[in-house]
Amino acid sequence: MNRTRSLARRTAVVAASGAAALVLAACGGSGDDTGSAGHGGHQATDSASAASAPASQGRHNTADVTFAQGMIPHHRQAVEMADLAPDRAQSAEVKKLAADIKKAQAPEIEKLSGWLTSWGETVPAEGAMDHSMHGGMEGMEGMEGMMSAEEMTALGNASGKAFDTAFMEMMIKHHEGAVEMAKTEQADGAHTPARKMAADIIASQSAEIEQMKKLLGKN
Repeated sequence: MNRTRSLARRTAVVAASGAAALVLAACGGSGDDTGSAGHGGHQATDSASAASAPASQGRHNTADVTFAQGMIPHHRQAVEMADLAPDRAQSAEVKKLAADIKKAQAPEIEKLSGWLTSWGETVPAEGAMDHSMHGGMEGMEGMEGMMSAEEMTALGNASGKAFDTAFMEMMIKHHEGAVEMAKTEQADGAHTPARKMAADIIASQSAEIEQMKKLLGKN
């Protein structure tokens, strides 16, 4: 009877010990696997995020360069046209519109120039796109809506209501070209700030186009 109890007790102890060992092994194995996979996974994800963040912020492509190099002279001409309005325009609406155009586009020229410099690309020089070149540049990619030398001369010689009409008709054409350039940037560009500027240009200049059409009685 005692031998039977002793054998049973030893068997129970061995079985319990074996079960405990299995549980510990399972826990240890699970903990190690989870730890290595978990830490490894987090580290890989974290390092990937850290690597991709600055790369994404600084990423640009040829469409971004084309957009910036084309929009700078395009904006410069719009500012040049707007500068004629204070002394020549008759309509208060046209004078305000010209002031708004200059206020919006002059800072964008600085921003576009800064991007090109940071990318190691050429910033179009002041006067590089002079009026003698406009005729030859019209129709080239990135130069949509640019005025010819003759158009700029005619605008500069106009005053009063004639100036107001010529200014708005020319600026509608100019804005439509800028909107098309901005749409191309939105479709093909990679630089997030440039795509944001393109969206702003589309929104603001489309609204100004509608405003000018209403002032001209076309709507």
